[in-house]
Parts: sequence; C-alpha cells; structure tokens
Amino acid sequence: MVDAQSIAESLIGSFDRSYFGASPYRHWLPEGLLPADVCDALDALPVKAPKIEDTQGRRETHNSLRLFFGEETRGKFPVCDALATALQSEPVVARLERLCEVDLRASSLRIEYCLDTDGFWLEPHTDIGAKLFTMLIYLSTDPGSEGWGTDILDHDLQLVTTSPYRRSLGLIFIPGADTWHGFRKRPIVGVRRSLIVNYVKPEWRSRQELAFPDRPAAT
Repeated sequence: MVDAQSIAESLIGSFDRSYFGASPYRHWLPEGLLPADVCDALDALPVKAPKIEDTQGRRETHNSLRLFFGEETRGKFPVCDALATALQSEPVVARLERLCEVDLRASSLRIEYCLDTDGFWLEPHTDIGAKLFTMLIYLSTDPGSEGWGTDILDHDLQLVTTSPYRRSLGLIFIPGADTWHGFRKRPIVGVRRSLIVNYVKPEWRSRQELAFPDRPAAT
C-alpha cells in the first residue's frame, strides 16, 4: 500500500543526493526519486498511450488526450493521490526551495502522466511563463529506454547533452529564458513513460489540471 509519507521521504533523500550541473543552465539529476512500489503502482494504472499521429512538437497539440493528476484522477487511484500529497507537503516543497533557491509559496501543483510512443518529438522550448519549477521523472524500463532522456540545449539551440533516462531518475530545472530543452525524434520501441511535475503561478487558468486547485503548495 503506497503512502504519501514514504514517498516524501524518498523524494527528499533523492534531492539530497542529486547531481548538480551548471551548464548550459542550472539543472539537477536526482535518482531513486520514487519507491519501487510506487513505480509499480503507476505501471498498473489502467491507462494506455493515446494514438497520436504527430505532436507537431508540442504536447498541447492534443490537450484532450493528456492525463493530469487532478482531483478526479486522485479520487480514483490511491497512488496518484499519495504522490500528489507528498509533492504538496511542506517538507518536500521546503527542500525544493532550498535546493533550487526558488520561492514556491502560493504556487499550485501540477502533475502530468505522459505516455509517448514512436514518432513523438518535442520542439525546443523553455517552460518560461507561469511555470515556476519543472521536474521530469522517468519511469520506463523498455529495451533502449536509456536513450530516451530529455535533450538539453544551449541558447543557440545546439544540443549540449541528453539527460540520463532510467526508472525513477529525474531532471529538475527552474524555467527561465535560457532553459532550452526538447526531445529529438528517435526510435521508441515500447512506451516512453514519465511524469512532469510543475509548481505553477496562481494565475494558472486550467484549474482542472491542478492536483489541489483550491490550495497552494505546502498546505
């Protein structure tokens, strides 16, 4: 039985051990983010990868097919509720604020569960705007998945590195004008599964995407 407390402890321990990179922008590579039983419970969610012909390089191209851990999803699946509760908690939010030197007070938690299949790609973008914080958590164990990490680009949109992709490993950055990243089209045999965790500004309009639409983070 997954529980928010064990998830919070796992997240904080992972943040404490995370690798820091300063170039081409500040980013962190935490590993062991989630307990094994949480990963297994996410595997068991009764969701299938949507059939999408072309993303046109943007997730919002198919907004109606995206899955967020909002109130309805949290109510259906205990693992989604436990994970959201952990990420909403004061110890986790406070640790992220110290790690990344960012103020997340009054922000709202947004978690997206992504299932990407062959043909998926993302154009270079920065996440700048209403997003105060971005963390990707990778989940797949398919053969070849080690090559499915996020591409990290410089200000000229040249590839600098690709983040490692392993189960329960992640990538954290604070969105800014230089935080260029994307996903070059490459073979995906199986499903590239990941979580996108954001803390967003109060003015975020799509309230149904938020885990706790009426409560700011750490409350």
